[in-house]
Amino acid sequence: MQHGRLEWPRPDELTPDSRAVYDAIAGGPRASAAKVFQMADEDGRLEGPFNAMLTAPALGMPLQELGASIRYRTSFTDRGREIAILAVAAHHACDYEWYAHEALGAKCGLSSEELEALKSGRSAATFSSSEAVIHTTAYALITRRALTDAESAVAVAVLGIEAVTELTILIGYYECLQLLMGAWQPPLPAGVKDPFEGAT
Repeated sequence: MQHGRLEWPRPDELTPDSRAVYDAIAGGPRASAAKVFQMADEDGRLEGPFNAMLTAPALGMPLQELGASIRYRTSFTDRGREIAILAVAAHHACDYEWYAHEALGAKCGLSSEELEALKSGRSAATFSSSEAVIHTTAYALITRRALTDAESAVAVAVLGIEAVTELTILIGYYECLQLLMGAWQPPLPAGVKDPFEGAT
């Protein structure tokens, strides 16, 4: 079965190496997230960027491990992390990432107004001071690929050096996922509407 430009295998159709990547994705800490958005279809076939990771398991395994570390082992609050991820998804109009992380963002307390601001590339007035700096810093890195001296100084003062490095790696990881989906064009899960349809 095709899924975009790739074959879309069931778990029992995978090679041992690809099955190991599959098990790490589907059975790791992301399993709880799968209750919030659709990570696999009813036959266990992976959605979004995850199916692509199975095609190159030697890189897919460390890539998914990096993703798990970003999601579960950084210094960010859940809200702060989702603000940064949604900033990447919004800038690139990455449909699956927005679909998945809009749901996760709402679960961790982002309001519909805050989500709409993020979708428009803006910070929300209701963000805390650290959340506003996360968004400002992320947006600068996403759009200009660099921070000015002043932006770096503010980010370090408010977030700390560790968090600024974590934020930079987070952006690179989610942009990598966007590129995987750009290359292989996986469709959204069945029944999910494109969140950017009609956007200019």
